[in-house]
Amino acid sequence: MRSIAERVNAYYELTKPGITRLVLVTTAAGFYLASRGSIDVMLLLNTLIATGLVASGTNALNQWAERHADGQMRRTANRPLPSGRLESRRAFIFAWSIAIIGLIYLWAVVNLTTAMVVAVSLTSYVFIYTPLKRRTWISTPIGAVPGALPILAGWTASGEPISAGAWALFAIMFAWQMPHFYALAWIYREDYGRAGFRMLTVVDGTGARAARHTLMFTAALIPISVLPTVLGVSGDIYMVGAIALGLAFLFLTTGMLRKPDERIAWRIFTGSIVYLPMLLLLMVVDKV
Repeated sequence: MRSIAERVNAYYELTKPGITRLVLVTTAAGFYLASRGSIDVMLLLNTLIATGLVASGTNALNQWAERHADGQMRRTANRPLPSGRLESRRAFIFAWSIAIIGLIYLWAVVNLTTAMVVAVSLTSYVFIYTPLKRRTWISTPIGAVPGALPILAGWTASGEPISAGAWALFAIMFAWQMPHFYALAWIYREDYGRAGFRMLTVVDGTGARAARHTLMFTAALIPISVLPTVLGVSGDIYMVGAIALGLAFLFLTTGMLRKPDERIAWRIFTGSIVYLPMLLLLMVVDKV
């Protein structure tokens, strides 16, 4: 019989805390960039609590849906469900409970628009992206949509309507996810293939197509990342920094085009993790 601490830790792992933290960071950034005048701290706090609950529930539902596939992958075999540390039924109830509580919380305390944006993120991730992973590599760009919605939710939570500036932030998050995910898909391509996931790196084992897509989206990030300045969200200092970061990130991806290997893929993955928080920090610091 497992201790209470072990059970709590298993539930915590089920929420994919690393991904949930990223969701909260981007939500907070969207809220701050949309806010005019002083920040409503309590509204921001309520937004983050509610969004964190929904994001945690979404991640838990994803793990529940992929529990059998996770058991076939070395990287995920020790997750709470495939390892047997958590019962499937309890995980399912837990996931839906915190997700629904989070959505009701958003609707009641924040606003209906934000609740709807977050609901679309949950449903598209769980009911579209997750099952498509076994059918087509197109699931990766489709999955980037729910991944980009939290920054839009942060924007609407501030009370501002969805504007061109908000869509620019969404576009940045969408494009950023592609090199991030393609690098990871190349590193764990054997695992994904074993589990039956139709990732681009599984469909094309040479890595050439994934490398081209990585380069294309990373290059697109440069003009897309300039849009917040063009649309009056951030200033010129941000724009200069965004271009510099984009060029550095692009340089990392060119190596993948020459010869795909895990060492270069790890560099791209690490570079993506460095790129995004630095870009958001610049955006926030040089907010117009």
